[in-house]
Amino acid sequence: MILGVVIGNLKIGSSPFILLRDFMVDAPVFKLNPNYIPADGTGLNPLLQNYWMVIHPPTLFLGFAATLVPFAFAIAGLWKGEIKEWIKPALPWALFAGVVLGIGTMMGAYWAYETLNFGGYWNWDPVENAVYIPWLVVVAAIHTMIIYKRSKAALHTTFILTITSFLLVLYATFLTRSGILGNASVHSFTDLGLSGQLFAYLAAFVVLAVGLLVWRWKSIPATQKELTTYNSEFWVFIGAAVLCLGAFQVLVTTSIPVYNAFMGFIGFKTNLALPADQIAHYTKFQLWLGVGIALLSGFAQLMWWQKNDKEKVGNALVVPVILTLLFVSLILVLGRLNIGPKINNPVYIVLLVAAFFAVIANLGMILTLVKRKAILTGGAVSHIGIALMLIGILYSSGYSTIVSLNTSGLLYSRDFSDEINRDNVLLFRNNSADMGKYQLTYKGKFLEVEDFPEYVNKQLLFPLETDNYRALARADLKYKDKVYFKTGDTISIYPENTYYQIEYKEKSTNNTFTLYPRSQVNEEMGGFLASPDIRNGLTSDLYTHLSAIAPEEKEWSELKEQKLTIGDTLFLNDYFAVLKGIEPVRQVEGITLGDKDVAVQADLKIYGENNREYHGHPIFVIKDGMVGRIPEVIEDLGLRLTFMNIDPQSNSFTMGVNTTQKDYVILKAMEKPFINILWIGTILMSVGFVMAIVRRFKESKDKNTDAAPDKGSARSRAVRPKQVAKV
Repeated sequence: MILGVVIGNLKIGSSPFILLRDFMVDAPVFKLNPNYIPADGTGLNPLLQNYWMVIHPPTLFLGFAATLVPFAFAIAGLWKGEIKEWIKPALPWALFAGVVLGIGTMMGAYWAYETLNFGGYWNWDPVENAVYIPWLVVVAAIHTMIIYKRSKAALHTTFILTITSFLLVLYATFLTRSGILGNASVHSFTDLGLSGQLFAYLAAFVVLAVGLLVWRWKSIPATQKELTTYNSEFWVFIGAAVLCLGAFQVLVTTSIPVYNAFMGFIGFKTNLALPADQIAHYTKFQLWLGVGIALLSGFAQLMWWQKNDKEKVGNALVVPVILTLLFVSLILVLGRLNIGPKINNPVYIVLLVAAFFAVIANLGMILTLVKRKAILTGGAVSHIGIALMLIGILYSSGYSTIVSLNTSGLLYSRDFSDEINRDNVLLFRNNSADMGKYQLTYKGKFLEVEDFPEYVNKQLLFPLETDNYRALARADLKYKDKVYFKTGDTISIYPENTYYQIEYKEKSTNNTFTLYPRSQVNEEMGGFLASPDIRNGLTSDLYTHLSAIAPEEKEWSELKEQKLTIGDTLFLNDYFAVLKGIEPVRQVEGITLGDKDVAVQADLKIYGENNREYHGHPIFVIKDGMVGRIPEVIEDLGLRLTFMNIDPQSNSFTMGVNTTQKDYVILKAMEKPFINILWIGTILMSVGFVMAIVRRFKESKDKNTDAAPDKGSARSRAVRPKQVAKV
């Protein structure tokens, strides 16, 4: 992309490396303060501060760029008149683009799953769709290329799909960078003034590609071979058509903001809007795409390797069909017995049948082909991967269960949405609450500490006022009997993320495990930002994220004072405390005591709910003749205790008490059944693609398998005399 051009005094565009102060020299802010240095920016969105965001975008961009290679081969073939020769070198690159786009897309899905808190991995966001659409088309192009290599059919379609896949990548760039999506996507940019350049860029490629294709259209050979329903190429072509149909459905809806912008540009006002429930809208169509692809990937694979022999194909279908029906019937029966999800939706049952058929049919072909040559099984392996992905999506999305339902009858807050009040559980610190088959306990707030193997309770850290990223250890920090930091050590912390320790206890087995969902309070990015923690299981994931937390800035009640002597009782709303004693201290956090300075602390034993005991140690300091007080905050009880005064004559001590809302979290937990099948399927799909790439690259180097030149091409006319001479 050209950023700018300067010719004499004519300047078009700008360099992104020019500072605003260099460009707007007359701006008042720079005139008043020539040494102006801007304050820190808002920074990267915390949700993007994830290792998947380091590798997911470059992988996608590599996949986008890779679609250029088969496109370039197709354009070169049209340009030079070598209508057929381009297929062979283009196929491995199309496979490469397909696998990289697929992997990049699933990286984004996994990032969303482990970082965002909507409980899923795919949200049908327009920019997500803008990646999904060209991936479907490039996979369709791969299949028509394979058809052509075998039967010299579908060359027109192959040209169209190969060219379209790259044009859709350019269209995706236009959607994302032009600002045309506005608020329709969380991924899109605001209008950066590039929409005109992007449109011109896209239009130039469209005109070039369509012009060349129209010019050479009649030169593209069409096979006279009749394709029947007993022909494997026919079913592979139908599979490619189903992929394109799915891509078209998503494209039509995703492009609604483009329609509105175009109509506005030509003077008409339209109010087309994206579907209110986009997930339901896309899913009802894409489910049937999954059914079609699964069935065709199994049936066409059998047809392909059985050489269209009706009897062999019929025999090969018997075992997969029988095993599929047996497996699906068993799953349905187990669901009725409450062993696994109960599947009642007829569409889901059809999808399950299709996916199992694809797995079994392709597995059978692998067992057959591996005896001949293992490298031939790449297509079957990737088909099994796709089928497993469909099964994983079906279970993890269709049968995700909310296990944190509010059964207390309490309305947490009128300010909360109905969803938060209904689907979340309220936990007070160190108080247990029931949640289905679990008993939950919120244990407190934790931070990440540099060079320490686990999170550290914030109560064990005393942050330094001069450096937000450093703190003093209030106690020895140990892990597995090894002391990493001693009391008073200065340590490095990462304060951006606060981790909330949630202890899960299984009621039936008393087994316990701990999750650490995290949050950031970032006003620049919309306030409260939460990310989940996930317990990965063999058959399901337990997905936990925070929906609300107690405010960091607490509203304390008015100070109430009470004079006590040793052994007296102090009443604290719902609790009471006993003054056990007064002890001198020589070390106070953040204060250096001199020889004439005095510091004492009260030992208050507090009795909380269920006779749980706490200890508070407020400190009274006299330094350089000045009185200071260091209160003790008991987060579990919402108490702040202050040692107010000492009366030497009566040997009594004045204690002050403030109260506030107890520390709490509101969290949502979901079980995602069989989601691991989705990730396993992704890996298998990628492995199958890689196997196919290796095979096709080897074939592209083998001159003996070159496709015969088109008789009508310029190259064929040039080489024909030499071929005759050889004969």
